[in-house]
Amino acid sequence: MQIATWNVNSLSVRLPQVLDWLAQNPVDAIGLQELKLVDEKFPLDALKAAGYHAASFGQKTYNGVAVLSRSPLRDVVRNIPGHDDVQARVIAATLDTADGPLRLVNCYFVNGQAPGSEKFAYKLLWLEALRRWLETELHAHPRLVLVGDFNVAPEDRDSFDPVGLKDTIHHTVEERAHFQALLQLGLTDAYRLFDQPEKSFSWWDYRMLGFQKNRGLRIDHILVSAALKDRVQACHIDRAPRKNPQPSDHAPVVVQLG
Repeated sequence: MQIATWNVNSLSVRLPQVLDWLAQNPVDAIGLQELKLVDEKFPLDALKAAGYHAASFGQKTYNGVAVLSRSPLRDVVRNIPGHDDVQARVIAATLDTADGPLRLVNCYFVNGQAPGSEKFAYKLLWLEALRRWLETELHAHPRLVLVGDFNVAPEDRDSFDPVGLKDTIHHTVEERAHFQALLQLGLTDAYRLFDQPEKSFSWWDYRMLGFQKNRGLRIDHILVSAALKDRVQACHIDRAPRKNPQPSDHAPVVVQLG
């Protein structure tokens, strides 16, 4: 079983690229982030024609998340229960697989803008609310996969310039501590279960030839629960879509579960 995550940075703009990628990479499920469209404009018919069931949680202009799956989705939850938030950042659904139910949680984590800002304070509150909710989700759904654009580079090796960017957004002690708190719930970073090439990133700035110079960050992640850790066979970042004309600034990440 293959599960992917991809921040598409506007699904209306990137839909042809998403459909093309899914045709070439027929993953069983994928979480999409930063849809930037309302649910009424979500391309359900096009995705259904491509062989996917879908659930979306959209928002005009900003944010927005969706889960696509080859199998039907049930028990869909939108946003973090009990956390008052007007931004569409979280969607979760259960997939019935041959090995039993699998809970897929897809998140577009808060960017945070800059340490010390109001948006950074909002990010930290959001991260704490997410951790508390995921703790309950893991009790209810031992087979759980958390995917998304985390907007956190967990370690220095996840940044093209860890010294120059030290303590800036995505690199702060606070953000990294929240990432570790998710791991302490029993989740594992699937990408780091394997030897990976140095300077492996999933996001590159559009400006200053960021992709061409590999000035990137690894901020798109797939975390698997303890019940699934031993089933992880591979995890990779697919850089190919970043080479497309008018690409998203993020690349898909894919995990293979045995």
